Amino acid sequence: MIVAAEDGTPRKVTLRATAEGGDIAPNHVLFAAEVDWGGMSNPLRAVLSTTSEFDLSNDAESMELITLMQSELAAQRCGADPVISRLGEVLIVRMLRSQIEAGSTQPGLLAGLSDPRFSRAIVAIHDHPGRNWRNEDLAQIAGFSLSRFAEVFLELVGEPPAAYLRRWRLTLARRDVEKGDRIDAIARRYGYASSEGFARAFKKHFGENPIALRPRAVT
Repeated sequence: MIVAAEDGTPRKVTLRATAEGGDIAPNHVLFAAEVDWGGMSNPLRAVLSTTSEFDLSNDAESMELITLMQSELAAQRCGADPVISRLGEVLIVRMLRSQIEAGSTQPGLLAGLSDPRFSRAIVAIHDHPGRNWRNEDLAQIAGFSLSRFAEVFLELVGEPPAAYLRRWRLTLARRDVEKGDRIDAIARRYGYASSEGFARAFKKHFGENPIALRPRAVT
């Protein structure tokens, strides 16, 4: 939600894990929106605390984004909804960047992305989840020896590179399953040798078969 100061100027962005308003007076909220992370298993969602706040006082660019969102909301012109959605995505990215730049003392995705060297390896995983990544490849991208890369990745992120890659793949795969994509196509997309192997990994991670999550209208 976008919270305003007494004069109505946007003051901060508050991101909550639930829709509860907490102690913020309704008349101080300019507007609110629901953020779809594709499930709580998304590591990008997991790095955020229950309530995260982003101060706008020294961020003119984010203020401009919010002004544009307000304009689109007020005018309700053709195509307003997708425009507002894209502007909101940019605002969330800026929030994440702010937290990354601030650093993190806790193991997790933020700590990994805060390190310029390891962030290159993590971004490579995010950009190409279906690639047959080996630790040697990721270590080379990060500029570390294999043993040092595996050791420090575990310290920073809280899990080995292979485990993080597997979780990211399955997070994206679940999103695609719920959209109605074919199971065999999803399996190939994320580097699984067979749809059966993908289904086993999916059930182990989420506790249910992927076919059970597909839209009922899809056959």
